[in-house]
Amino acid sequence: MSVEAIMQVAPTNPGGHALILPFEATVAAIASFLPEKLQKPLVGIVCGSGLSGLVESLREVVVVPYENIPGFAKSTVPGHKSALAFGLLGTEGVPVVAMLGRFHFYEGHDFSVVMYPIRVMARLGIKSIIITNAAGSLNPRIPVGTIVVVHDHLGFPNLTGRNPLIGPQTSPFHPRFLPLSDAYCPTLRRRAFLAAHQLSLDNDALAEGTYAWVSGPTYETPAEGRLLRLAGADVVGMSTVPEVLAAREEGLNVMVLSLVTNFVVIPEGYRSLKEEVAAEVRITICPHFLDKANSNVLNWY
Repeated sequence: MSVEAIMQVAPTNPGGHALILPFEATVAAIASFLPEKLQKPLVGIVCGSGLSGLVESLREVVVVPYENIPGFAKSTVPGHKSALAFGLLGTEGVPVVAMLGRFHFYEGHDFSVVMYPIRVMARLGIKSIIITNAAGSLNPRIPVGTIVVVHDHLGFPNLTGRNPLIGPQTSPFHPRFLPLSDAYCPTLRRRAFLAAHQLSLDNDALAEGTYAWVSGPTYETPAEGRLLRLAGADVVGMSTVPEVLAAREEGLNVMVLSLVTNFVVIPEGYRSLKEEVAAEVRITICPHFLDKANSNVLNWY
């Protein structure tokens, strides 16, 4: 069944208090593809743009295309696949589920669709989620190639009436007013830096910072980049925060890793066309007056 059909058939319960989504059908469909050892993943991973290569680190991998999962849409962004990958990760063989391709608000998806995979992973049994993304740096001290362990976010759509949690709740057990002061799990963030040390990564390989979520799909103007920097953001992107909100609403521990792929263009000043035109006018007019002056001098003789 398509997402559109699902939403048309049963967008809310009769009382309008909770959003009805096909969780049971989704979980059953996924389970039908998996051996028993992979049916209860402990960790969920969201792979951002170009980061789906993580699947190569998994063992006993089973890939389930989104088109075979009720309630899932299709990712249309280059660098994003459209499948869930289940497998065992690490020497201890921890069962995990990875999203190979996410859904974005700017693609035209409803927020309930954007957040649906996170809610499904919670119902599959995960306790923690690692969300990754590619982001632009707003901070001159955080260069391209840095992995930013996010400790806070600025959700600009949240502040302008486009909060993903507006509307009917998916469960009466969710808090109506979700606290976010502890959105990013200190224990998981600490483990990220311990892992970097164990891997002997350079000290500058990882940084801490604040992620700014903007709706996209346009990149920031210099003025917008300057505003985000002044507001305290270190990196900016067009995803992640809706997933964080869904994860926290579902009671999951959250860690976000942002890979810096570019610097946001924030020039110190603007090119002044007024000054350029003034200079052109001076160059054009001055010789004219000089020629006229020389002509007058010759006429005097």
